[in-house]
Amino acid sequence: MTSNQTHGTIDNSYAENTSNRATSNTVQLIYAGGTFGSYGKPLATLPADTFLPLLMQKVTQNLTRNIEALENSCVKDSSQLTPKDFAHFFQLILERYAKGYRHFVLITGTDTLSYLGSFLAEAFAGSDVSLVLTASMRPLFDANDIYNYSIDPNSDAWANLTDTVGLAAHGEAGVFITFAGESWPAQTVQKIHSHDLMAFTGHTRAGYPANSFIKALPAGRRRNWIEDTQAKLAGILTHSKTVIIPTIYCVPNNNEWLNSQLKALLDLPPIGIILMGFGTGNIPFSEQLATTMDDLYQHGHILVCTTQCPYGGVSEAYAAGSWQYKHHVFSAGRLTVPAVYARLLWLHLAFDTPARRRQRWSYSVGKQ
Repeated sequence: MTSNQTHGTIDNSYAENTSNRATSNTVQLIYAGGTFGSYGKPLATLPADTFLPLLMQKVTQNLTRNIEALENSCVKDSSQLTPKDFAHFFQLILERYAKGYRHFVLITGTDTLSYLGSFLAEAFAGSDVSLVLTASMRPLFDANDIYNYSIDPNSDAWANLTDTVGLAAHGEAGVFITFAGESWPAQTVQKIHSHDLMAFTGHTRAGYPANSFIKALPAGRRRNWIEDTQAKLAGILTHSKTVIIPTIYCVPNNNEWLNSQLKALLDLPPIGIILMGFGTGNIPFSEQLATTMDDLYQHGHILVCTTQCPYGGVSEAYAAGSWQYKHHVFSAGRLTVPAVYARLLWLHLAFDTPARRRQRWSYSVGKQ
């Protein structure tokens, strides 16, 4: 690997040739920060221009030489990521995808790993990309071995990266997350432990919960997807700077509190709102709250009810929850909270009217 490749720069003639030939099988690696690249005492994130050459040296010596790092200006703790950053990674991958690359690895932090993975799964649902995200609970390099940058044998970072690179290079099309020896469709993944090495869980069946990826699209539809998505890109990047997805967590307050929280959102431009209900999606009923839900719909907002429970999803079987669906609230079904957030975010970035967003939500969830 040349020094230019190590730092993620691509020769222009090579990129031009790539765009005119069959899909490249070279894995594209994106480093976005997080615990994975932290080092020293106290632990702090290494600058990308220091960490990436060290990482690529380890990868090319021990895993594969069929890999190159992409230049990426967004390197930060994942708890600091915003919709603008999510759109940045989408653009970065899309531009390489349009040149014929299909295999991608993205290293980030654990805090928003499932959110970013779910968003990219939504964004690339019409493609045949093979994108795998990972992170680690402990840094790659041994902090006790200062300046030698040796891999910490007690860290989960190298094992996670090994699995990720292997899956991206040889795996099926789709967006996945690998962690602690397992891999799952990104939209099924959630963090379940704050510090254990087995910090994540997901589901290996792509339809549980709902997965946006469409495997059966013909080549012509794939080409149209690239063109359509590139045409939307400028708007996506612009809207990502201001969009928010409010989340309201139900606790046993009086009903007026919940109603006041929702009414406060009426004056905002049309947005997606997540309502975290009890149990199977139960929400305390009041006439005022039902009226506010109707008003939110009239203003173009999308209100989605999910559950505080980590497993099982929501159900319309109980009267305590089913009443809201008569007032234009969408059920999250078995979608995880990160997947609900990601779907709402993508709908508000990629579709320009409330009607089209609602139609797309119904299609994406209903087809499962």
